[in-house]
Amino acid sequence: MHVFGSDDLDIAVLLPCYNEAATIGHVVRSFRQALPDARIYVYDNNSTDGTALHAMLAGATVFRERRQGKGHVVRRMFSDIEADVYIMADGDGTYAPDDAEELVRTLITERADMVVGIRRGVHQDAGRNGHAFGNRLFNRLYRFLFGQDFTDILSGYRAFSRRYVKSFPAVSGGFEIETEMSVHASRLKLPVCELELDYGRRPEGSHSKLSTFRDGAKILWMFAMLMKETRPFAFFGTFSAALMTASVVFMTPVLYAYFQTGLVERMPTWVFSLALMMMSLLFLTAGTILDSVARSRAEQLRIHYMTLPGLASARVHRGTRAEKRLSADAISVPARADAA
Repeated sequence: MHVFGSDDLDIAVLLPCYNEAATIGHVVRSFRQALPDARIYVYDNNSTDGTALHAMLAGATVFRERRQGKGHVVRRMFSDIEADVYIMADGDGTYAPDDAEELVRTLITERADMVVGIRRGVHQDAGRNGHAFGNRLFNRLYRFLFGQDFTDILSGYRAFSRRYVKSFPAVSGGFEIETEMSVHASRLKLPVCELELDYGRRPEGSHSKLSTFRDGAKILWMFAMLMKETRPFAFFGTFSAALMTASVVFMTPVLYAYFQTGLVERMPTWVFSLALMMMSLLFLTAGTILDSVARSRAEQLRIHYMTLPGLASARVHRGTRAEKRLSADAISVPARADAA
């Protein structure tokens, strides 16, 4: 199947897997059919059901990541694999490999660094009601904290440019890696797109590895950490405002009594309110300083991102190398003929 504009681009399909023997073979073969020229990599995350063997028999290149967690697998994949375009999907068969062509086409035509496959119907078929509620909660929270760039931050079906992959720090260890991907794009103001795709049901014998409460808590913790790292003034300013409000609440009756009688009748309350006010000012100061540091780090990340070749540069580079090979062949043919 031909993908418009991808003739001179190297495409890699990345499939992180943990106990997906029931589906991985079909997924690999389907991606092979959808993107015949792509290289398919399966990263096995300590599976115990023969996932690696099924992937190898289907024609994928298989590697193993011993650190347990999707974030560790994604970090390893992004570090190991060199390509111009990356497709990341799950090995459970819930994402249609046939949609990969459209993801790549959108990445190329929109000149984007990341295309996210929005899961159509995910709220009705997220495995459990808790998953569906978590999807809605986290998406709304993301838009409130980090901007309106994404409507489905937990989707695992994405296309990336090399520029994005090699500039992404990937510090997460588990399923919160998708949140980190989205925040990275929003933080650096990268060109991104969303593409609505069908979200399938898991076949018999395949089970979700996502824990509603444990992984939900990790994602919430990641929200807090990313907020602290990328928007420290808002993060510490929230605590400062809460402490200042509490200080004013405790301070008001003491001040009222003082102006009425000229005496501080509740000295412990007054001291406590002053302590809260001092803590509030400390949080505000920390947020102001760290906000400047965060802006400097974002500028450095952006500069590093700009030094990496984009899709257009990769295509020109590959075209130049092909022209050089043709020129070398044209020169060597007469030389061999003369020698004969």
